[in-house]
Amino acid sequence: MHRYSMNPTTVGLMLIWLTGCVVAPKQTTPPPAPAPVPEYKPAPAPVPAPASEPQPAPPPAPAAPTVKAPPPAPPPQAAKPVPPAEPVNPLKSMARDPKEYRKDAAKHLYRKYPEKIYAGKLPPMLKAVGVIDVVVGPNGQVLEMIWSRAPRHVPDVMRDIETMIRQAGPYPAPVNLRKVTYTETWLWHKSGQFQLDTLTEGQQ
Repeated sequence: MHRYSMNPTTVGLMLIWLTGCVVAPKQTTPPPAPAPVPEYKPAPAPVPAPASEPQPAPPPAPAAPTVKAPPPAPPPQAAKPVPPAEPVNPLKSMARDPKEYRKDAAKHLYRKYPEKIYAGKLPPMLKAVGVIDVVVGPNGQVLEMIWSRAPRHVPDVMRDIETMIRQAGPYPAPVNLRKVTYTETWLWHKSGQFQLDTLTEGQQ
């Protein structure tokens, strides 16, 4: 066996080569540090909101204007009946004053009730004597009767006189007076017949 001698240079190179071949120890990376676990803290209890002062209620909304319905149309009015024209009175009185007219009115009553006229002179005692004012209108219509001396002790006689005066209309129209009030005295016999003072035949 031959012993080879190595020069120092060769030996130096070999050492360098061996040194490079030595595997450097593998560096291990340290494991990552664990993530910190957050500390558990209970959630704070909700703080009640401070009581607020009561707010005033909002003003009520203005009411909507009411629209008034138009008033209903008035019902058609029926035409008023036209009163019949008053018949023309053929009887005329040309009297100039109430005294003259009283004569025309007395004659008119005598013509209307011939069977009620007492013939001859009246007895001294009569059942009733009445004085009445009669208002006659322009056409001879009786407008009013007013007792000046009423025979109140015989109300039936008063009713008969008023009925006869009213039913005797129309009287002669007072042409010159237009409206006249005349006074007449009724002399009433117990038989129910009468005389008017204007045309009386007197008493016994």
